[in-house]
Amino acid sequence: MPHPSAHDWQVLHIHPSAPAKPAVGAPCNGCGVCCLSAPCPLGILLSGRRTGACAALRWDGAQARYLCGAIAQPAEVLGPRWRWAAPLLGRWARRWVAAGIGCDSTLEVERQA
Repeated sequence: MPHPSAHDWQVLHIHPSAPAKPAVGAPCNGCGVCCLSAPCPLGILLSGRRTGACAALRWDGAQARYLCGAIAQPAEVLGPRWRWAAPLLGRWARRWVAAGIGCDSTLEVERQA
């Protein structure tokens, strides 16, 4: 198999305590790879960007995992102007980001030593 070219690589700055990426279809473990590589459709709306890490992604040090801020901290993600919509976002975000469906990221992760 040919070696991937430089444009096939993407550097992600993953928290050193983050769990390893699960296999595709396995339950999400909060590794953050999918959201660090690009925002989902909801993340695009919340981040205002189509590439790079999702601005709604949050690191939870107590759980040593990444969380979707739209689910875990909707008021913080929305900010003061839209804080009134936080209860709605919190309820609907799990469905919009397919939380609990399983890992759908086909990215391969190579951690540096």
